[in-house]
Amino acid sequence: MKGCITLSNDISFEGDWVGNHHYGSGEVVFYTGMTGYEQVLTDPSYQGQIVVFSYPFIGNYGFDSASMESSKIQVAGVVMAECFSFDVKGSRQSIIDLLNNHNIPALTNVDTRSLIQEIRNKGSLPAVMHLPNTQPESFSLGEYWPATSITKAGSGNTHIVLIDFGFKKSIVDALVNEGCTVTVVPFDQGLADIEKLKPDGFVFSNGSGDPMKFSNYFHRYKNIAVRYPVLGICLGHQILALAFGGETRKLKFGHRGANHPVMNLKTGKVSMSSQNHSYVVKKESLAATGFTIWFENVNDQSVEGLWHSTYNIASVQFHPEAAPGPNEHKEIFQNFIQTVQHKEKVRSYA
Repeated sequence: MKGCITLSNDISFEGDWVGNHHYGSGEVVFYTGMTGYEQVLTDPSYQGQIVVFSYPFIGNYGFDSASMESSKIQVAGVVMAECFSFDVKGSRQSIIDLLNNHNIPALTNVDTRSLIQEIRNKGSLPAVMHLPNTQPESFSLGEYWPATSITKAGSGNTHIVLIDFGFKKSIVDALVNEGCTVTVVPFDQGLADIEKLKPDGFVFSNGSGDPMKFSNYFHRYKNIAVRYPVLGICLGHQILALAFGGETRKLKFGHRGANHPVMNLKTGKVSMSSQNHSYVVKKESLAATGFTIWFENVNDQSVEGLWHSTYNIASVQFHPEAAPGPNEHKEIFQNFIQTVQHKEKVRSYA
């Protein structure tokens, strides 16, 4: 059965449906990684987005539920040049079966090269996936909010509270592997309730959409950041900058993939990073915030990381947990834990 993806500028691309769900809408974006589709499909940062995979062949190693970054498929739709359509052996299931089970529309045999070029030229746009003989219902985009309860993982001596803006499971796993107990709390959890958890430090998680939608809570987040060691990741990085008076802007088509070069301005070292974001912190807005740029994107010189001159705050725009992606930034978690543990020792001798 034929199908289409139509952008809000009325440009359409035809392909073949590989799923049973024949309609979907969202912001169309593209992902440049060669692998990692399991994590991309389940990453809450992709909530409400139609993902176009630039790699020409997707699904060849099936789908393993152990690689899921959340409890469900988060994307609004999937567009591929070619999809592996054979049965997958063992405990893995095929990507087609997975998308069908979650009612996610999918197209294959699409000219993804031309579609991605259109996105690069015009920017990320609202889009609709539909049958050729039907008209798109609406190009309006919804606003997505994380909905979680308090959960706990690990049994280490260092207690990290992770504020959930749409967190990836691999962030929690990375902290647990460093010997932490991690308590995940909703983004709107009251400060008094958080204090009762007796945290040693905080991680502000990744998530989807415009960070300004959390503006009602910026005062609360700053209150936390001036009193505890804090690490911000992706959306959490942007929220910390905003809470201290910085500003953000939306990129034309964002950074999504496992191959983005960033430079550590402290060391001059360039490393590869995994990224998924539409917004970035404005450099010119940082003058009065106390933040200094830590990492910078090699391709477009956008802000990729910050550290604070007064408080124990560090943040990165990319994903140091590297799922998927290169494992070149593990030390960011290690350095954060060392800072937290140093603060614990200071308190114990105070």
